[in-house]
Formats: sequence, C-alpha cells, structure tokens
Amino acid sequence: MDDMSQATINATGSADRAAIDAFLERAWSEQGLADNTLASYRRDLEGLSRWLAAHASSLDTCSREALHRYLAGRSAHGGVSGKGYSARSNARLLSTLRHFYRLRLRQGAIAEDPTLLLDAPKLPRPLPKALSEAQVEALIRAPDADTPLGLRDRAMFELIYATGLRVSELIGLRTEQVNLRQGVLRVTGKGGKERLVPLGEEAQDWLERYYAQSRPALLQGRSIDAVFVTNRRAGMSRQMFWITVKRHALTAGIDARRISPHVLRHCFATHLLNHGADLRALQMLLGHSSLSTTQIYTLVAREGLKRLHEKHHPRG
Repeated sequence: MDDMSQATINATGSADRAAIDAFLERAWSEQGLADNTLASYRRDLEGLSRWLAAHASSLDTCSREALHRYLAGRSAHGGVSGKGYSARSNARLLSTLRHFYRLRLRQGAIAEDPTLLLDAPKLPRPLPKALSEAQVEALIRAPDADTPLGLRDRAMFELIYATGLRVSELIGLRTEQVNLRQGVLRVTGKGGKERLVPLGEEAQDWLERYYAQSRPALLQGRSIDAVFVTNRRAGMSRQMFWITVKRHALTAGIDARRISPHVLRHCFATHLLNHGADLRALQMLLGHSSLSTTQIYTLVAREGLKRLHEKHHPRG
C-alpha cells in the first residue's frame, strides 16, 4: 500500500471516529442512554467503519449496496468476523445504523440514508415456556398450606393457573374486583381494558380459605385493598412473586430454566388448548387485543405433541 492510500485510509478513519463520537454524544445528551447501550453502538459503528475502510469507503460515503453486502457477510457462516452472526445481532446492528444515518441526514453530512429499503432480519419468535400438567401440579402443591404464607402462595398459584392472569394483574388485584358469589374476577388489563374471568371451583375454594384464614393473619388488623399481601402487611410486589415462584419450583424439583414469572399463565393457555379450548375464547380470557398474539400458544401445544410422539411412538 502506497503512502497516499494509507493517508486516505487514516483520514477516513479519523472522520468516521469524529462522526461516531458526535453521534454518541448526542445520543447520550438527548436520550440519556445507558453506558452499555452506548458501548454497543460504538462497537457496531466501528466494526462497519473498519470494513468500509478496507473497501476504500467510509461511513458517510457508504452505499446501500455496500451496507447490504456487509450485513450479508455477517449473516453467512465464516462471515466478516470469521463467524456467522445471529439474526438478532444483525437486527440490533441495523437499528444502530438507522439511528446513526438519520442523524447524519438531518445534519446534512449525507444526501441519502443507506439504511432505507433495507429489511431487518426476521427474528424467530420465542415460544413461551410451559410446564407439563404434572409439573404444574407439583408446583401448586409445593407451598405448605398449613401456614399463612403457604396458604397465600397456594391460593395465588391456584388463581393464576385457573385464570391465566398476568403477574401484574395478579398482584394488582383489589378486593372489589373479586366476586366470590358469582365466581368471577373483574380484571383491568393492558390499556385499561376490563374483562371478566371465571375463577373455577378449585381456585375459588382456595381463595375463600385464604380470605378466611391467611389474609387476616398476615394483615394483623390492617385494612388494605390488595387481595394478596405479605407478612409486612403490604401488597405483594412483582419481585416478591417471582422469588416465591422460584423458591417453590426448587421444592417441586423443576428445572430453573423452565421457570419464568409468567409460567403459570403460559401453562393455563397451553393446557387449555391441549384440551380442546377455542382460540377466540382463549384470546378473551388472556386479554389479548390481537388473535395473532394468542396463536403463539398453538405452536407451544404443537411442540408438546411432537415431543410426546417422539417419546412414545415406536417409530417416533
């Protein structure tokens, strides 16, 4: 490489570094982004800058075609960095570049945004984690119902598995939303939308026992609206519920990797479908605004049937 070519590369690299620094400074001052996010932006932009410099280009002169080649090279096995990058990694990179080039366009540094018309990689939709019916039974029975806290935990588990409530809906449940005479809950979900959810006999029985025995013992005379309370005479928090689930899952011998805060909601949906529930009815029970959100559970149920077939069928 001659001295003029090296000088051009050095000048390009210097211009790119200045552009990256200016972008990160603006992102920090306007959006208050975390240090880890800013460091991720820098890595993404510097990686593209190095690739462009090797192809006699820079961030401000990058074409849509060059950007497409860069992304394609990252996706391929043995790509830009000697390994294939995941679709999620490339989607995050493209998001970074779109932020960067929108700013450069507003600043007049470029005439056209090279990220326009570039499609983000299709990300695989993660399937909700669901336990088997036997595992759910073990988890629900794990609390010691002879103690106030154990009875509370059993009532919570029975209720969320019977109704499919979100964790936020469970811990946000107020006494006026529970109608034990009719056996229904009036739940306020996302977007402030209300729905009526049937309790089921088992969950109703445990909730009545909790109201009669456990809740008064935990509150010790204090009056609050929250249905589920702690021994500190306050409403349950999301974090406390998650800790409670994990503790009882350990007792039930359930792999921690199979547990999530919404595990019993996911089990409610999956097991209902396994037993022939209608998808539209399930959508209403879960409080989904779109049927496509509910349809993810059909994939979970299908995967469970495939595993069952592989395990038990002689030619599986």
